[in-house]
Amino acid sequence: MTAEPVRKVRFTKHARDKFELLRKYGFDISEACVRETIARPDRIDRRDDLLLAVKPLNREYGLRVVHKLVNDNILVITFFPVKRERFGV
Repeated sequence: MTAEPVRKVRFTKHARDKFELLRKYGFDISEACVRETIARPDRIDRRDDLLLAVKPLNREYGLRVVHKLVNDNILVITFFPVKRERFGV
């Protein structure tokens, strides 16, 4: 079994700003939480070159992370809480 290559995770300015914005709405999402969602998603969807990973946050909400591979690195475009029921996670 070969190991996955270690990829560097980078955040767009929009994604960086999103941490503070979500805090204002009561969602304290950490960078580690975003990285964990990318590394171990419960569900992953694809839209063209974008990957959409989803992982539960709590009983009601999950975290959806929109990212893509760029030069063998992961670029986080955005992330947002979603209702778990709607996404089946």
